[in-house]
Amino acid sequence: MAGNASSSTVAIDAEGYLVDPSAWSEDFAEKVARAEGIALTEEHWKAIRFMRGWLEEHGVAPDARHVMKFLAGDREAGRARLFALFPYGYVKQACKIAGMKKPRAWSTG
Repeated sequence: MAGNASSSTVAIDAEGYLVDPSAWSEDFAEKVARAEGIALTEEHWKAIRFMRGWLEEHGVAPDARHVMKFLAGDREAGRARLFALFPYGYVKQACKIAGMKKPRAWSTG
């Protein structure tokens, strides 16, 4: 998905991550998810909205462990839910769809 990921021009890097997370839109999320082979469900949207809210409040993408806890209340159940929703992983799919910048290094919890 090089170039534009939505009908309005948004800058993405070579791997498809937004350069400026404030340019994110639900349309962008839908298009990226489709390109990743994911049909967004309400549970996906809950995780994405949690991530967007965290970014707004803290100025950084949430660590995967916070999303896991949000999804299921504990780390192991949350890890299973996260990978059920985003099978190629938190960074590869969840962060990209939610419009986070690509993290330099990441713990998956």
